[in-house]
Amino acid sequence: MPKILRIINRFNLGGPIYNAAYLSKYLNSDFETLLIGGAKDKTEANSEYIVNNLGIKPIIIDDMKREINIAKDYKAFNKLDKIIKDYKPDIVHTHASKAGALGRYAAYKNKVPVIIHTFHGHVFDAYFSSVQSNFYKHLERKLANISTRIIAISEEQKKDLAHKYNICEEKKIELIKLGFDLERFNQNIEEKRTQFRDKYLIDDDEVAIAITGRLVPIKNHKMFLEAVAQVLNKTSKKIRIFIVGDGESRKEIEDKAKELELDFVDFTLEQRKATISFTSWLKDVDVVNAGVEIVALTSLNEGTPVSLIEAQASGKPIATTDVGGISNIVIPGKSALLSPSDDADAFANNLLKLVEDKALRDEMSGKAKDFVMEHFHYSRLVNDMSELYYRLLEEVKSKKA
Repeated sequence: MPKILRIINRFNLGGPIYNAAYLSKYLNSDFETLLIGGAKDKTEANSEYIVNNLGIKPIIIDDMKREINIAKDYKAFNKLDKIIKDYKPDIVHTHASKAGALGRYAAYKNKVPVIIHTFHGHVFDAYFSSVQSNFYKHLERKLANISTRIIAISEEQKKDLAHKYNICEEKKIELIKLGFDLERFNQNIEEKRTQFRDKYLIDDDEVAIAITGRLVPIKNHKMFLEAVAQVLNKTSKKIRIFIVGDGESRKEIEDKAKELELDFVDFTLEQRKATISFTSWLKDVDVVNAGVEIVALTSLNEGTPVSLIEAQASGKPIATTDVGGISNIVIPGKSALLSPSDDADAFANNLLKLVEDKALRDEMSGKAKDFVMEHFHYSRLVNDMSELYYRLLEEVKSKKA
């Protein structure tokens, strides 16, 4: 039975954890899988419940953290090195940057037959200075050289990795889109809608908009608020905004709301109606989506944002910036309205269209559901990945023969 060692950066809400969880749980029984993850970042909600609910008990390496720390990274590498020596995997499959760097090098050092890395996003744009970005590109090129395959999760990402950033040749990159358990987003919708709207005091004639994710600069919530201010000045509709998540930019976002004279409330501390409600982290995103009319995203950079896949599974129209692989996970103009990065005016225009036109929202809803159920269910992910694993193991056998 082939052994797979799966290594993920950390257990935080997002595509990587769902990808790792469903592959660990539902992969063909011909494979044995051990899952390893790093420590949760203090600014993020702990999402170990996602793997625990599937009956998976991962190994946690506390020293494998998001930020670069030479001492801790060295300790984490040594722990991975020992696990690989003891477990003797046939495949090491890493997910996201830190796990990809430490895990792939440890696998290479121990001569693991197949080394695979999935890019769930990248840090080449909008995160760091040009000097830092060039360093990471150089590092990823070195790591790609010791990898058997690189996995991209969107067509756009595959093109970027091969041609824009020159990480490796295109023939070394496999395209395997993410997969999720989407059924719950179509179950008990009216009950969930009532639950959310009652809790947050949303009237029937109010249009609720949710933006979900870490409150960090890359998500560009300040631009979102600028667009919201424009929409409020142009519409007669009653609007409620729900900022779902938390993070280091919380105070800056609140300051921006004050600057724009937008009424806001921390709903975890004070349960009152306001234009903007900060909800902190909410585990039941299906309840959030059922309760709102529109889902928004304003990121400067993205890989494959889970929130937009879940929004479409819930039948919610989307207003989003057109960055990263987003155009590959929505139907532009049909399930989502896209605008250029960091363009508050264009984003506001799209958001206003959705706020004003219920018929448009209803039309986009049905197209969104059909699209994601076909392309982003976890069964498709598991089948695609199993096929790749079998193929690469056969290539190893052929070389030895």
